[in-house]
Amino acid sequence: MELVILMMVIIGVCIAIGVPIGVSLMAASATVLVIEPHLSFFMLARRFYSSLDSFVLLAVPLFLLAGSLMNETGITERLIRFAYAIVGHFRGGLAHINIVVSMLFAGISGSSTADTAGVGAVLIPAMDGKGYSKSVAVAITAASSVLGAIIPPSIFFVIWGAITGTSVAQLFAAGIIPGIMIALAQMAYVAHRARLEDWPVEPRADTKEFVASFRGAILGLGAPIIIVGGIMFGFATPTEASILAVLYAFGLGFFVYRNLTISRSIDILSDSARLISLSLFCYGSAGLFGWLLSFYQMPDLLLAQTEGLPNWALLPIFALLCIVLGTFLDALVIAIIIGPLFLPAMVAASVDPVHFGIVAGISLAMGLITPPYGLCLLIACALGKIEMHEAIADTMKMFGVTALILLIIILFPALTTFMPQFLDI
Repeated sequence: MELVILMMVIIGVCIAIGVPIGVSLMAASATVLVIEPHLSFFMLARRFYSSLDSFVLLAVPLFLLAGSLMNETGITERLIRFAYAIVGHFRGGLAHINIVVSMLFAGISGSSTADTAGVGAVLIPAMDGKGYSKSVAVAITAASSVLGAIIPPSIFFVIWGAITGTSVAQLFAAGIIPGIMIALAQMAYVAHRARLEDWPVEPRADTKEFVASFRGAILGLGAPIIIVGGIMFGFATPTEASILAVLYAFGLGFFVYRNLTISRSIDILSDSARLISLSLFCYGSAGLFGWLLSFYQMPDLLLAQTEGLPNWALLPIFALLCIVLGTFLDALVIAIIIGPLFLPAMVAASVDPVHFGIVAGISLAMGLITPPYGLCLLIACALGKIEMHEAIADTMKMFGVTALILLIIILFPALTTFMPQFLDI
């Protein structure tokens, strides 16, 4: 137990002085491997490698690459035009468009940060130009990007399935209803606030514009059908589906839209490789750290501590812990550490593993919009050219809406288990 406390102290000190989270986890783990007489320092390389030695995890860099390619080919602009035709005529139309596009883009990228960067780069300046405050534009962009971690194909659920043994296809299916619920709740809040503050209304799109926008977006909308449908109906594994997504994105860029060049493709591959290398280093470090926690029997200790709690209280406590941790650490890093840690307690409490995964996904995604870490909020603030503290008030209102839906999902597990059962996955 003393060495576990030492690891926590090292991580806390490293984060406090600005050391990257992956390096902090590695430093804490390496220190214990040096001190612990029953372990060899060579376990560092072995456990780091084994944490990444997963066929399913190959899908993560490929989904990230597919999202970058889709964004480069202009899919984001086409989705925005289509969303404009659907909800642009509502009061606060650009705010509604922001949420709808995030929901559509989530079905392509599977990443909340990619959602924030791709959608925010276009819509934050557009909302600012239409008279929305920058804090509102930033808050709606950041909060709606949470959908990227929930609506399939979610990179989070690929990793969660790999580390907990839960079916990725079932997680994808289970994320559909919660994702739609969050989007509708955010739109309801936007509609209420738009009426109170008299937000601008965009011109209604006529039938000709609706058809043209749909035709422009239909190939982009085909990506989630190929990816999600292939996985959920057993035609492809997550890794195979991610390869199809990359090939599909290249095909659109080179042969359909013809706006992707060889030189630009090389740049995208290079940028994606740098991003992925940083992410995978964090995942490997988190896997090593999680293995050390298991070595010191922390799952058994946690299970013993939760035996006295009523089953109904376990998930809300877990969700609250995820939200708190998400304010300081990356969501996927947290998932790799605490997923296997809490799984025995959830199984003992008869919590459905799929329901557990969905609650974890939503809770940790909410950490992406909470300071001080809040990566999606940081990206949105950078795009809006404002400081984080200027957007906190509006962001927390959107956070509250999402938290309400999370509570409903915790209380009614059927909202997550219905789709996997209905689709017989």
